Amino acid sequence: MMRRIWTKINSANSIWCAGFTTIAFVTFLRLVGSLQFLEWIAFDTFMRLRPEESIDERILIVGINEKDINRIKAYPIPDKDIAALLNKLKTYQPAVIGLDIIRDLPQKPGHQEIVKTFTEIKNLIAVDKILPDRSGSTFNPPPNLPQEQIGFTDAVADTDGKQRRSLLATSNLQREWKFSFTLKLAETYLKTQGILLKNVDDDPYGMRFNSTTLLRFQPNSGGYIQADAGGSQILINFRNRRKPFHIVSLAEIQNGKINPDWIRDKIVLIGMTSPSAKDYVNSSGMNSENAALNYGVEIQAHVVSQLVSAVLDNRSMINVWADVWEYLWIIGWGILGLSLGRLIRNPLEMLFYIILAIISLILICYGLIIIGWWIPIVPAFFTLVFNGVGLAAFYRYDEALRYRIRDRQLIIDQIFDAIHSHPLQTLNIILREVQSDESLSPQKFISKLQQLNQQLRDVYDLVKREAVSELDSFYFQQEQRLDLSQPLDDILFEVYNEVVEQNYTYFNNIKQKVLKFEAMDERNLTIEQKRSLCSFLEEALRNVKKYAAGTTRLEVICTQEHGKNVIRVADNGLKIEAMADLSSYLGFGSKLAQNLAKQLGGEFKRYPHFPKGMVCQLSWSANKLWFWGLF
Repeated sequence: MMRRIWTKINSANSIWCAGFTTIAFVTFLRLVGSLQFLEWIAFDTFMRLRPEESIDERILIVGINEKDINRIKAYPIPDKDIAALLNKLKTYQPAVIGLDIIRDLPQKPGHQEIVKTFTEIKNLIAVDKILPDRSGSTFNPPPNLPQEQIGFTDAVADTDGKQRRSLLATSNLQREWKFSFTLKLAETYLKTQGILLKNVDDDPYGMRFNSTTLLRFQPNSGGYIQADAGGSQILINFRNRRKPFHIVSLAEIQNGKINPDWIRDKIVLIGMTSPSAKDYVNSSGMNSENAALNYGVEIQAHVVSQLVSAVLDNRSMINVWADVWEYLWIIGWGILGLSLGRLIRNPLEMLFYIILAIISLILICYGLIIIGWWIPIVPAFFTLVFNGVGLAAFYRYDEALRYRIRDRQLIIDQIFDAIHSHPLQTLNIILREVQSDESLSPQKFISKLQQLNQQLRDVYDLVKREAVSELDSFYFQQEQRLDLSQPLDDILFEVYNEVVEQNYTYFNNIKQKVLKFEAMDERNLTIEQKRSLCSFLEEALRNVKKYAAGTTRLEVICTQEHGKNVIRVADNGLKIEAMADLSSYLGFGSKLAQNLAKQLGGEFKRYPHFPKGMVCQLSWSANKLWFWGLF
């Protein structure tokens, strides 16, 4: 008993060990960044699938498009046209104007006009580039513009070329701390609301507007692994709408075809929205027609909107868990998959619960994204699926193999027992009688040889039937096959019919037969166990013929009773006093039945059937307790 329990515990431990090895392997893949690309795809997809948001009325984009360039007949846009645009916008009294157009060199005509305009408009923010790109290029801000009115446009792109982060502040090559174009715009606008930009006490790189802290990007934030978190960065929470901001053209501003309320006290960004300018940013997190064809000024508008909305509307930034909670989350889903794989035996039921768990995981992560939390989904998905499906399949195979080996050993024991108990004994009797002085009549000698012949054929048939057994079939003889994928009560009824037909003369003499074959709960039965149940019923029926001489009444019950599956064979053939030794005898069939009962967590009983006869019964519950699968 203790040895069996210890064997089961060791087997269970090996499965749990394999499950945690899978979790460790997936965790390793995440630690080395192999899952980062998939995490980005999942994050971008969730961002696009969020509920649609309203237009941010605080922001207006003035996009200089292809028609504007054709009308002006010059590119880059001359200084005089930019100056005229700025002066026109000034009359509408915007809170701040952001010029997202490079203007470090004169673009004649009108250079003096734009210099004067830069001097007069105090709420104008222009751009420069302070960090060299791959070619080492940078560009300077417009001339004669105070440093307080300049913000850099340097962007941080991930290794897949897409932008998910915004660099708000960093040091230039001279180690001077600089603010970005978007942060300058948000700071200028919020200052008109009496809200100032301040430092975070416990983070020298952190920033806040009053009580709203700008959540700083870390190397392992969300799905990132050891990313460059230099300076002060944030994850971009794109406003989820196909057209999240009002966009007008240069011509519409110049012609006055604009709603003044879109400009007054608002944030105005000026940028290129012309394909020929090629000011594109690749970002799959935006709800746009083409992820690779988002204009740079639109990305800037999203970041400004994110900063301002977080302060004024309590719109969430993108939050992430600490590393320890993320890995506990991943391990938790791996344990759930392992538990499902260990506790559920039915493949279709297993598939249903795994799909249900996957859907739950997706919905949880999606719901958290909606409220601004990025939780790792890809490693959790892999640990759930690998442990739930992969280890379940491995466990089922291992379990079936162990039971198969155990049954095969019993078959081998039966074969040896059959050879020893019958052919060898018969042969020994023949030899002893031949060698004795007593004469052996030819008729008796032939009878003994015929008995030996039949006993050898019985052993041969037993070995042959086991040799041709298939995983999903049960054989009576080589040409008689039952499909074990059919309902259990149908299969058992076929077993009954086959045994009765093979022993027609005996069973036909039984005057009263009580048969009951009803649907049974077979959700947790394996094919191997269904085959063993067929063998149990076959053996029980054959024992009636072997031992229950004079049987006139036979009961064969295969049904559910009191929440348990029951297979019962009862006869009235053997007298009580003749059953004393037989009821305690543990033959091959009883060993198989006990082994099967242990597999099923059920009970095998053989007891007297008053006033005379024997009952052979196997019962088991299909609904296991949760801890049964551990053993």
